[in-house]
Amino acid sequence: MARRAIILVLDGCGIGEAHDTAAYGDSGSNTLGNVARVVGGFDLPHLRAAGLSRIAPLQGMPEAAKPVGAWGSMQPRSAGKDSTTGHWEIAGVHLERPFPTYPQGFPAELLAEFTRLTGRPVIGNEVGSGTDIMARYGEEHQRTGAWIVYTSADSVFQIAAHEGTIPLDELYRGCEIAREMLVAPHDCSRVIARPFGGTPGAYTRTGNRRDYSIQPPAETLLDALLVAGIPRTGVGKVDDLFARRGLEGGHTTDNADGIARILEWLGMGPDGLLFANLVDFDQLFGHRNDVPGFYGALRQCDAALPALIAALREDDLLFITADHGNDPTTASTDHARERVPLLVLGRRVRPQSLGERATFSDLGATVADWLGIAFRGRGTSFLPALVG
Repeated sequence: MARRAIILVLDGCGIGEAHDTAAYGDSGSNTLGNVARVVGGFDLPHLRAAGLSRIAPLQGMPEAAKPVGAWGSMQPRSAGKDSTTGHWEIAGVHLERPFPTYPQGFPAELLAEFTRLTGRPVIGNEVGSGTDIMARYGEEHQRTGAWIVYTSADSVFQIAAHEGTIPLDELYRGCEIAREMLVAPHDCSRVIARPFGGTPGAYTRTGNRRDYSIQPPAETLLDALLVAGIPRTGVGKVDDLFARRGLEGGHTTDNADGIARILEWLGMGPDGLLFANLVDFDQLFGHRNDVPGFYGALRQCDAALPALIAALREDDLLFITADHGNDPTTASTDHARERVPLLVLGRRVRPQSLGERATFSDLGATVADWLGIAFRGRGTSFLPALVG
């Protein structure tokens, strides 16, 4: 039977400070550790058994005596702390400089060009949360037909539009125009379509978000698998993060939908790679400092883990990790520079410590090794220590 690998990214679930966290202004961030402390201790029996309790101290989670998986952590090496950077590093690509950010909003000349190319004016142009931006600018947007453009602490050019005011197709086309326009030195990591609905005072986001990432600057694990003719399937926003290069995607509505798609692939999928992202941790809870919601998403993931493990074939490896931190217990609502957990499950896995890996890219190198291709990117495979 052909080999398969599953990379499951729990978006934003960092597990403590990286070596250079202080340089990013994130000292004290420890997403999983702080959430465990604030909720009075974790009740995550299946993640504990998988080896999560062996990676770092987590309140309420004593070390499992005999973990069923291998465990470790990974340090970030790329500059930056956003989803694109984290996923690219997993896939073997390091960035030497972070993507540009705009704490004072975008330059006037940039927005003037966007207005010229799209035929619509712009309102907003500030750093803010999406829910606040909708509440403050939604009515003016509906009255004038102007784009709402805003950003965050991350390198994102976000365009919000009411689906009843600007059709989705036009919003997506506007995002494509912005993506083509945003080149160095304004090479934002992502352009994000933020459609919403409802009425003034009761605006809500719809499920039609779409991300438009910049193209990876070097060969990725996905590119190498494509050349080798090995199938690649995406779940969640992963295809967007790689600019749909080398990956067939499958957008999801929430974590439950993502878990269902993963189980479907495990039951019927081809050989090769499944690259999945569960975004609710980050999007719904981390950015909103919602500690109970974050813990609830962890419990949902924990409850699904036995079914995921049971669906693994003899030659399947399941890697569970994250792309950055997003600590909902801190004053910040932004991503945090953290190391990330590494859990590996499968019938062939030898339960043992994988140590602290020097880069997320070690994961991608190991997947490549498992699937029989020479690609290692910027990583080192730990496969020889992993399987029997």
